[in-house]
Amino acid sequence: MAKRLYVGNLNYRTTEDTLGDIFSEFGDVVEVTIIEGKGFGFVEFESEEDAKEAIENLNGEEVDGRRIRVDVARSRPQRSGGGGYRDNDDRW
Repeated sequence: MAKRLYVGNLNYRTTEDTLGDIFSEFGDVVEVTIIEGKGFGFVEFESEEDAKEAIENLNGEEVDGRRIRVDVARSRPQRSGGGGYRDNDDRW
């Protein structure tokens, strides 16, 4: 179990302060980040137990008129540098 949670289906008006207040009911929140214009964010807890309790109690609950999705945040996949120039030869 992780301490960092993904929070999806957010209303674009929802603020980090609002999320912090809601999630702090379940334990010590270390950090709240909302990705602007994307409708999702992340909440990090001090302990895994608190994060688990927040998932169990807040997943599917309504916040600012939207039913939020709360789950364990997955780590971002490593991206390759890609997109660079490739010589047009026949070795491929």
